[in-house]
Amino acid sequence: MMEAINDDKLINNKIFSMILPITVENILQMTAGVVSMAMVGRISSIAVGAIGISNILFRIIWSIFKGISTGASVFVAQSYGADNFKKLKDVSEQAFILSIAFSIIFQQILYWKAESLLKVFNPTKDLLAYGTLYLKIISWSLPFAAVILLVSGILQGVGDAKTPMKVIGILNVVNIIFSYILIFGILGSPAMGLKGAAYAYNISYIVAALIGLYALFNEDGILRKLEGKFLLKFNAQESLQLLRFGIPTAFESSFWQFASIILTRVILTYGETAYAAYQLGLQAEAISYMPAAGFGIAASTFIGQALGSKDSELGKKYLKHLVKITIGITLVAGGVLVLFPKLIMRALTDDYEVIKIGAIYLFVMGLVQVPQNLSSLLNGGLRGAGYPNAPMINSGVGLWVIRIPLVLLSTYVLKLPLACVWIIMGIDLICRFILYIIIFKKKDIFNKF
Repeated sequence: MMEAINDDKLINNKIFSMILPITVENILQMTAGVVSMAMVGRISSIAVGAIGISNILFRIIWSIFKGISTGASVFVAQSYGADNFKKLKDVSEQAFILSIAFSIIFQQILYWKAESLLKVFNPTKDLLAYGTLYLKIISWSLPFAAVILLVSGILQGVGDAKTPMKVIGILNVVNIIFSYILIFGILGSPAMGLKGAAYAYNISYIVAALIGLYALFNEDGILRKLEGKFLLKFNAQESLQLLRFGIPTAFESSFWQFASIILTRVILTYGETAYAAYQLGLQAEAISYMPAAGFGIAASTFIGQALGSKDSELGKKYLKHLVKITIGITLVAGGVLVLFPKLIMRALTDDYEVIKIGAIYLFVMGLVQVPQNLSSLLNGGLRGAGYPNAPMINSGVGLWVIRIPLVLLSTYVLKLPLACVWIIMGIDLICRFILYIIIFKKKDIFNKF
């Protein structure tokens, strides 16, 4: 049951209780990804490439389940705010049905059509063979990945970000341990190479999904406390409502995945050194944009809860505090990128050219971190208020009307230096922020209360 909140300190505490675990969760995922990729790198460069192209396809499908989990999170937050636990249970039931059904369908597509799907990247014969092998194996993790996303969405909807953090933490630890054992043949296991990495991936998702389900359904779990049994009985009306919310979110996520393919090809035209600088720059930039995910989820959760409780003043207070916190944290993190870009790049590589190119990227991105992170915040606020189409449209305009066309024009027609690509990315983020402000004011979400 939602408690009355009027104290500014309590509001800040609740915001940080959401932001900090999500930030830690992102750091854990990034760290585990680096460690796992370092182990795969000792197999062969082809193995690294196989995982890379497989993950692009996997993330495109993953965006569908992200959409469902985001929709579930918003409806759960609104139901929780209104003390409508029947609605909370109904939404959760339909989210599980949709996630499980879609995950089985897409798992089968990935398994049987892996080779055909990977040919879109025009890989070499060896890369295609390795990629097909890896993608077929990790396709079996898809239902468990869907469950983990849904568990996180439901728990974050009621304001619990610590439990998902723990679940993801366990997932990453299990993945690292089993990757080491199965890739290199430790503790009596045969050295399985790329297969070992794929099996470790599956094992970690199975373990995390089971722990996540336990968190939802144990004696203290939110879904165990609801009145009536939790039944996986299909409800067309609830499912359609969830899909109407989830599909725009899924499209928004997929926009990024398709755009990343084009950007990768563009940056590679400047050479492999430029692409390496971009990849390392993205990792370094994470010190600033990682908290942004927490800002967006916190806005979605708390504004959704305020909407459910019909308390417009509380919603306004949450937004005001979130804006202040976002600007404060981002000014510090973004300032580091602007003031010390070469120092940061030197911590990641000794290659002078990579440092020089990456430092320019970090400088430009540091200048636009505030609008970027505030955009994430407003994105979450609009979702929490029940406007999933607005973030999708904004992302579509930013990526496909501004970023991608201008990058293609700059690179292939005008033949401009790589720094212009970084500047275009910054322009996209600023334009998107301006558009978010316009949409947010036009929707006037607090009049819905």
